[in-house]
Amino acid sequence: MKSSRSPQPATPGPVTAFTGSDDSAVMAAAREFAAKHAPPDAGEFGIETIDGAADNADQAIERIHTTIDALLTLPFLGGGKLVWLKNATFLADTVTGRAESVLTALEKLSDLLVKGLPEGIRFLLSASEVDRRRGFYRKLTKAGDVTVFDRVDTSRSGWEEQVAELVRSRGRELGVRFEPAAVDLFVARCGADTRLIDSELEKLALQEAKGGTVTEELVRQLVPDSSSGVIWELGSAMARREPARCMDLLDRLLRQGESGIGILLAAITPTIRNLLAARHVMDRHGISPPTQAWEFARALERLPADAQQDLPRKKDGTVNAYALGLAAAQARRFSTAHLAKALDECLSANLALVTTQTDPRVILSRLLFRITGTPGAKP
Repeated sequence: MKSSRSPQPATPGPVTAFTGSDDSAVMAAAREFAAKHAPPDAGEFGIETIDGAADNADQAIERIHTTIDALLTLPFLGGGKLVWLKNATFLADTVTGRAESVLTALEKLSDLLVKGLPEGIRFLLSASEVDRRRGFYRKLTKAGDVTVFDRVDTSRSGWEEQVAELVRSRGRELGVRFEPAAVDLFVARCGADTRLIDSELEKLALQEAKGGTVTEELVRQLVPDSSSGVIWELGSAMARREPARCMDLLDRLLRQGESGIGILLAAITPTIRNLLAARHVMDRHGISPPTQAWEFARALERLPADAQQDLPRKKDGTVNAYALGLAAAQARRFSTAHLAKALDECLSANLALVTTQTDPRVILSRLLFRITGTPGAKP
């Protein structure tokens, strides 16, 4: 995923396009480009914006022909002009986008772009969805500069590392840096939503963090939490053996309406499983605790296939390397025997939750205390 602030050429050509599934980044880049490259002396006549939203083929054809006419019409007062086809919706693989009449009109537009625009005329396109298999896209890339902003695929292993790097990069642009744990928490709370990431980063940048450093506590105070974020925090507190923090997060999840069995299966059991797997592979293969999660992912890649066979995996079948890296950083706090026993305790808690009338808070708080209590104590 490219940043919406990716540098553009100092003197871009007459044709520029921003596209991709990350609509927030696409729009931010297009707005920035329009503000920077509109003719400075043309005033309100310097930019001609055409709404690219079309509900059907007839509307799409009208938008395309309007764009062609605008590109061929010289500015009223002379000088230059930027024609912006904004938020085009008829370039995707949809019923409208596949219509023969629309494809014919797009061919006329692409031929004009390849042939060359009149002196002083620039074309700017922004579109979240574009079918990159079609001739229009191929001619567009031939005619000018195309920048693609695609969202991180959160179903694929390693997406957290990509988003964490994006957060660190954008944070540097705002003059702040993150503690490693703060980045992890920020990603857990914001996910891969770049619009939310930008908004929350700006909020953090306004705070007078000492030395420009964003701490985990500052993220916890300022970035709104969701159920998924609190679940991540509960697993993190378990790994750090912080029983009081665990109890607070457990109560918060229950107040938010999360079920006891849901908390057990989404946060507690996966955390123990990851800690046990990380501790086992570290001991067996002499891997040192990582300072950052991605370091452990690289260590795992160097292991033989049989050593990776029993590691926890994501839905797509790949090793959940990032989660294991987070666990590996804390796994030394537990013995292998303690974690194995804790996994058995998770099974017992599961049975108690579904077969008894005992308050889920009682069952889970007892389990959490046994897991996170004094190091060396029996779970």
